[in-house]
Amino acid sequence: MRAPSHVLDTVRMKAMILAAGEGTRVRPLTQRMPKPMIPVLGKPVMEYLVEQLADHGFNQIMVNISHLAESIEGYFGDGRRWGVEIGYSFEGYLDAGSTIAQPVGSAGGIARIQDFGAFFDDTFLVVCGDALIDLDLTAVLRRHWQSGAVASMVVCDVPREKVPSYGVVVSDSAGTITSFQEKPTMEEARSRQVNTGIYVFEPEVIDLIPRGINYDIGSELFPLILERGLSFHAIDVPFNWIDIGQLSDYWEASQQLMRGKLQGVSMPGTEVLPRIWTGLNVDVDWDHVRIEGPVYIGSASRIEANCEIIGPTWIGHGCHLEDGTRISRSILFDYSRIGTGGRVMDALVFGRNCVDRDGQPQRHEGELDWVGDARESLKKASKKKATKKKATEKIGQVVKKRKN
Repeated sequence: MRAPSHVLDTVRMKAMILAAGEGTRVRPLTQRMPKPMIPVLGKPVMEYLVEQLADHGFNQIMVNISHLAESIEGYFGDGRRWGVEIGYSFEGYLDAGSTIAQPVGSAGGIARIQDFGAFFDDTFLVVCGDALIDLDLTAVLRRHWQSGAVASMVVCDVPREKVPSYGVVVSDSAGTITSFQEKPTMEEARSRQVNTGIYVFEPEVIDLIPRGINYDIGSELFPLILERGLSFHAIDVPFNWIDIGQLSDYWEASQQLMRGKLQGVSMPGTEVLPRIWTGLNVDVDWDHVRIEGPVYIGSASRIEANCEIIGPTWIGHGCHLEDGTRISRSILFDYSRIGTGGRVMDALVFGRNCVDRDGQPQRHEGELDWVGDARESLKKASKKKATKKKATEKIGQVVKKRKN
């Protein structure tokens, strides 16, 4: 039985976050972290979704996980930090002590959860774990109930050149979906209205999903819903949707958020100068650097003299920018080191990698020695300090002997 809209705030609402994908289009970032854990303004993209769900009363959340699953479980735990309950459905197996990812598809993940414990016993929401939204989810749920549909999809218009990256929706004036195209060419696309990866389902939809095979929502479940003639509704409401489908999308998402484009998302830290924020205990030669915001400098980061930083730029904690470094519109992950005279423009830096917004390696005079881990320089400085201390002690001993 569906809950009427006026009691929405008093019922226990259920949602699912799709988080089992490998994120191949966001490599090399996803070689060391699952896509939902990619940081945006210092926290995982999935955390924004959990906060959004919690704000709208969705307090029971299942997450399907597979690729590097333990990092998602380890960070979010049981959800109590956000005032929700979070459970997990692992898609894979253990082999010789190592977890092997074996995702079963977005729709297959829903069926797997349902078959295990019949979790979805009423209307439920499904969201992709790799997007940033400022959507009124309460209003979406009400629109779904008002339509009487068994399945609803939140849609939005995109420029025609971006259509091939998404599922295309054709709907009538009442919002009833009449056809669906999964990632057509620009020439084949019958509209610019696309699937945002935000769905509302009634439990009976799960009965359509075949078991034992990899099964996708967009390319397989939606065409089947239309084939069976079931009520399928498009919800078109104004909201900001930043999809992180590719590395370029991630770069653009960070740029937009630092410019304040997403409602309710603000820069962390302390604004020490107009449009310049810092974490705790930074070491910046303020009198001899040029910084144009918006810029964030993470805690325990060091910015030496003659550096230039042009925003929007994010500098993670523990970073080190050596003398003469130039950074522009870029993202530096935690503990990044940029050597003397290094240039980073429209790029991402993590570990010893520096790639442009499309994932192509950036070079500086043919070498990558100018990019490294800031902790290496700390180790060198520590050794240098220890050597200096020993030398001072030895000199002291010599002087003492001469006096005697």
